[in-house]
Amino acid sequence: MTISTRDQLIDALGNNSSRVVVDKASLANAAAGQIFSLWRATGVPGQAAIPAAAALCNHTLTGAIGFTQQTGPATSYLAWMRLLTGNATTTIEIHDRLAHQGGLNGTLTTGQSVGVDLTSAGLNLPAARRGDANYSDLQWWLEIYTDLGATGVNATVAVTYDDASTGNLAAVALGATPRAGRMYPLVPAVAGRFIRAVTSVTLSATTGAAGNFGIVATRPRTGVDTLLANKAEAFDWAQLGLPEVPNDSCLQLVAVCSTTSTGAVRGQGKIAHG
Repeated sequence: MTISTRDQLIDALGNNSSRVVVDKASLANAAAGQIFSLWRATGVPGQAAIPAAAALCNHTLTGAIGFTQQTGPATSYLAWMRLLTGNATTTIEIHDRLAHQGGLNGTLTTGQSVGVDLTSAGLNLPAARRGDANYSDLQWWLEIYTDLGATGVNATVAVTYDDASTGNLAAVALGATPRAGRMYPLVPAVAGRFIRAVTSVTLSATTGAAGNFGIVATRPRTGVDTLLANKAEAFDWAQLGLPEVPNDSCLQLVAVCSTTSTGAVRGQGKIAHG
């Protein structure tokens, strides 16, 4: 079944839900408007490992917001949250982290292979987590795991689109010393096409330090805004949009910064089942 009435939702919130707890430490070295992943921030959920080889992400990974897996036809929905942030006017998004690969080097200027292909046998992303069949529900990112060097460079990212055509995205400008946690959006370069795989990344020059960066695909599920620092804000199912959370979803927090850090993020919530 699915939750299709308000009475079913109220019953699920009271009697059949998973408790969500978040308590993430602040990440420094940001700037207003920058997007930062809290995947590697310490706290609750625990600090995730830096990914190595390309892999599908799921709810069992350290760093994921856990919830009780359901037996069909029952499913899950993000139905209530209460959050506070250490900084005022911060946007916190919840994404399903679908697949990732790290281990790319900031000093290499030859093409670095990436194997994040959502149709490959090794990843084989379930349709329920993908959303629209043409991958238009997804976002792709170049994600920094440890700081790169002080020389600003451009990254050329080679992709495969939903129709199996290939090409390079517009160059992604990595300024001086890209910081751990920073996420750079990867945008299709062909109108009407959507990315299904990233195959390589080539840097225009060495950044001066190897660091560690990689590629991640996510599916945004919801987002909330806090207005005042350290004042909790509550968000009900209507404000969240009641997004479905399929089994194995790897839920993580993403912050859109309002100042020079992400600020601590603390709160709780409920994932309703039905």
